[in-house]
Amino acid sequence: METEVLAAAGEADFSMWSLFWRATPVVKIVMFGLLIASVLVWAVFIQKIGQFRLARRRAAAFDRAFWSGEPLDELYDQIGDTPRSASERIFAAAMEEWNRSHRDDGGLIAGAQARIDRAMDVAISRERDRLANGLIFLATVGSVGPFVGLFGTVWGIMHAFTEIAAQQNTNLAVVAPGIAEALLATGLGLLAAIPAVVFYNKLTRDSERIAGNYESFADEFATILSRQLDAA
Repeated sequence: METEVLAAAGEADFSMWSLFWRATPVVKIVMFGLLIASVLVWAVFIQKIGQFRLARRRAAAFDRAFWSGEPLDELYDQIGDTPRSASERIFAAAMEEWNRSHRDDGGLIAGAQARIDRAMDVAISRERDRLANGLIFLATVGSVGPFVGLFGTVWGIMHAFTEIAAQQNTNLAVVAPGIAEALLATGLGLLAAIPAVVFYNKLTRDSERIAGNYESFADEFATILSRQLDAA
């Protein structure tokens, strides 16, 4: 009897697909969900890398135009009503408030500097939200993924022990397939969680650097406007 069991265990297929196919429905759902989460983690990472590169490139282009010596009013007219980059949107928000702060006689309404600063702060906050979009998903997968995989493992082991009790055979050749199927869920959980944590840390650091550049530009622009207000 034991020889037959060992022979059957030796012929068992322990490939990833076979382990998935032999798992219980609950474990299959867990593993399928973790696979989808893993794919989405990489998709979010690739999308955010492209977004950040484009943001840096556009910010550099706008900085060159801003510091080229061109009058600010002309630069604002070139941007128009549909600024493309974050720096342009911050600049446009400040210039719009600057124009609104002028009276019909050409004088300035009191408190213009504070309103311009608030307008740029609001614009920067919106850009921060754009940069952080998708990072919450990475953080969630990184923290929850291992526990979801562990749930699948616990469920699979419980089912394996039930099968062992039904067959009344504790031979390792009988136990191993069920345990392997259950542990696959934990492996998939780690497969999704580890890249998610690494990507989240990197993208968070990159987004903070980009947002810091926006804040530096806003401070420099506010200084320029402050000099013009004092001169006026």
